[in-house]
Amino acid sequence: MTYHSPLLSRPGAVEAAGLDAGVAAHYGDPMREQHALAGANGKPATAIVDMSHRGVVTVTGPDRLSWLNSLSSQQVGNLLPHLSTELLLLSVQGRIDYDARVIDDGHATWLLVESDEAAPLAAWLASMKFMLRVEVADVSGDWAVVGATAQVPAWADRLVWHDPWPRVAPGGYSYSVVSEESHPGRERSWYEYLVPAAELAETVADLPLAGTWAAEALRIAAWRPRRGAETDDKTIPHELDLLRTAVHLAKGCYKGQETVARVHNLGHPPRRLVFLQLDGSQHTLPAPGSVVLDGERRVGTVTSSAQHYEMGPIALALVKRSTDPAAVLTVDDDGEMYPAAQEIIVAPDAGQVVGRQKGFLRSPH
Repeated sequence: MTYHSPLLSRPGAVEAAGLDAGVAAHYGDPMREQHALAGANGKPATAIVDMSHRGVVTVTGPDRLSWLNSLSSQQVGNLLPHLSTELLLLSVQGRIDYDARVIDDGHATWLLVESDEAAPLAAWLASMKFMLRVEVADVSGDWAVVGATAQVPAWADRLVWHDPWPRVAPGGYSYSVVSEESHPGRERSWYEYLVPAAELAETVADLPLAGTWAAEALRIAAWRPRRGAETDDKTIPHELDLLRTAVHLAKGCYKGQETVARVHNLGHPPRRLVFLQLDGSQHTLPAPGSVVLDGERRVGTVTSSAQHYEMGPIALALVKRSTDPAAVLTVDDDGEMYPAAQEIIVAPDAGQVVGRQKGFLRSPH
């Protein structure tokens, strides 16, 4: 069934496409909405974002946390109530199948996912229960997700997930060339509130709204990867710097762990995520899937793009690890060319450095 948010009835609402179909891309003034969401020019952030198309899965029962711990990349066996984290469910080859934002309320574990993940995730988890005391439910129809860059005082009693990005979680590891303190993601706080779906319109009635275009611009500027945008059927966590928030390198066995450990200790990811500052002379943005060129050589693909209220046109792209970090790249969107300066997110030698530090690899010097 196609989802259609009740907030699309607001004046000026224009529905988004792609991953965010079913909610508003904007409400008539994208830049003003982005200012209100970001809290620009010294003003507090006031806007909230309708994300009610997102998926919500609950896991209940006394074995829920130890069970999720055994299946996932993250250490959640002793997750404290209301502490936010992120986990990945990987294939045997270490590729990302699911990426879930996780919060436990002391009685249930809530997994917030992309809209296309909820039903298959719930079905897969249900198939893995065996004799354990757990129950899995896709409750996407009952609960709506609302995003914000600041806590909403009137919602202090609501369950909320606070994005840990870009802090390096216990057991995690940064593949970035910048320190945690200087990471651009430090400028973005992000909260996802759970609101009963039937009460969504009433709950947000008095709050200013920003569309998903505004939220995406801030996400891209923070170098924050998103499943379905930055991922494909070959993506491993290392390529997106997701070891910092979603992988615990010292936890027990789980599906895909061998690849995670091998790439981290002995090799390097074949691709790396980069941030692109696009030439501002164009009046359009390159679409996701646009080709990234180094000279005439194809080196990657644009995964997300947006118009940022300060930086102008920006994008994230996955490029070959061997791409020259100093090269000025070009984005080719069906013949429309965009010069693009790259900023390194995942270091070209990520993984090899770890191996040398641990004595697994010999230094080339």
